[in-house]
Amino acid sequence: MSFQNFYVTMFVAILSFSIPFNTSGSDQEENTNSIARKENILYLFNWNHYIAPGTVKRFERSCNCKLSQNYYSDNEEMLAKLAAGATGYDLIVPTGNAVDSLIRQGALKPLNKSLLSNFKNINPTHLNTKFDPGNIYSVPYAYTLTLLGFNQEKMHDLGLPTDTWAIIFEPRYLEKIKGRVTVLDSQRELMAAALRYLSYSANDTNEEHWNQAKERIIRAKPYWAAFSNTSYIRELAVGNLWVAHGYSNDMFQAALDAKRTGRKFTINYSTPKEGGVLALDSIVVHKSGVRTDLAHQFINFMLDGRNSAELTNLIGSGNPNMDAMKFIQPDIIRNNAVFPDKDSLAKLEMLQDFDRNQRRLLSRLWTEIKLR
Repeated sequence: MSFQNFYVTMFVAILSFSIPFNTSGSDQEENTNSIARKENILYLFNWNHYIAPGTVKRFERSCNCKLSQNYYSDNEEMLAKLAAGATGYDLIVPTGNAVDSLIRQGALKPLNKSLLSNFKNINPTHLNTKFDPGNIYSVPYAYTLTLLGFNQEKMHDLGLPTDTWAIIFEPRYLEKIKGRVTVLDSQRELMAAALRYLSYSANDTNEEHWNQAKERIIRAKPYWAAFSNTSYIRELAVGNLWVAHGYSNDMFQAALDAKRTGRKFTINYSTPKEGGVLALDSIVVHKSGVRTDLAHQFINFMLDGRNSAELTNLIGSGNPNMDAMKFIQPDIIRNNAVFPDKDSLAKLEMLQDFDRNQRRLLSRLWTEIKLR
């Protein structure tokens, strides 16, 4: 991203910021804090549809409070809004590399684990990560895989593979599905897919390798219908798209929507054999929030297995909560694209935070990709 684009992003972030929190003065901030305490409100900055409505209602009854949510569709969007001055969030649900960035900025409050009796329910596999050793600041919430969603019948009829990133990068395949393919509008995710296809790590920082990935993306771009973070769910479900690069929980929703509406095709999804990204989203307590007490109540509430399972049953997200497994629908547990087996898990990586120079280079490459 160029500096010009950076400031445009900051401006848009300010305009799109809607909760009545401080961006310009201590008096306004104090007024907001008073409102939050007086009205017993917990402010959550979350991915859209990332908590079941029934769960929200039960939590509000349990604490005699109100949960107020604002949403983002990408970690970069969330970080940009915070950088633009958005304050007052008690809780945020960022992905690992964004947690790392927030920790480095000193933007988070340490957890008080004495208030989290249900912390024991988390699978140790998802604890003590590189981005937060010892889980000083973060509690695993849910995870998704970045993979391929596809129209099963169309792909079978065309004789195209569905288990490789080649389907979105190779012209010999793309020419058969031109205009029916979308990729994520995310520099980290799309570059990660291209790097994995080229047999490099999703966290590779070699500039030559990044340029190879950029060229592979630019070569494939004319065949794609769009860069999309959300619309691909509906477009897959109604049959306008035949292949999409996206998140496992979104593919779960598209498959469910196609089935519910009686479509004469099936939406399926798979993890490419070259490997991909596992995104672990965690709950963190932001320094600008004032209801740390309610924040810990919410975290402990969501660590209860029954409450945690509701999200997985609703959207097909992966679940790091061991106590939730007995409440999750058996067909979801059997789905390898939601709960990957040992072999699949070995091919998945969590994205790591880049330093300033690496982010600047990646933004420049992304600008070149978008302008070509």
